[in-house]
Amino acid sequence: MNEMAYPGLVTCLALLVYYYTLFEAGRARGRFKVPAPSHDGPEDYQRYVRAHVNTLEHLVLFVPGLWLFAFAVDPLWGAGIGVFWPIGRLLYALGYYRSAERRVVGLLISMPPLYVFVLGAMIAFVMELANG
Repeated sequence: MNEMAYPGLVTCLALLVYYYTLFEAGRARGRFKVPAPSHDGPEDYQRYVRAHVNTLEHLVLFVPGLWLFAFAVDPLWGAGIGVFWPIGRLLYALGYYRSAERRVVGLLISMPPLYVFVLGAMIAFVMELANG
């Protein structure tokens, strides 16, 4: 099996988690009767929207970071580290839906892969350039 399939599977999981937050934000719009395009609504509704938008903001860092790391360092390590991001983001969203304070554990799980990927890939690329 091509080792690049592993980061591909992790990317698919990440996109499914993102879609879940999108779906839940849409359902919350109906549940809390917030007409489009407004995002003004009760705090309960706003937490669904924030979970969705924040996941999108982090997805923009996660996907290219994962693939840069997989290419520059190792695809299996990338997938192994990367699987924490969708798990963390799912916990983040589920916690945030209940209260803003309950999002922290998911955030703490999902943040380290972003740093590892970007810094790890950058170090690998600099070393590659330095070695000729």
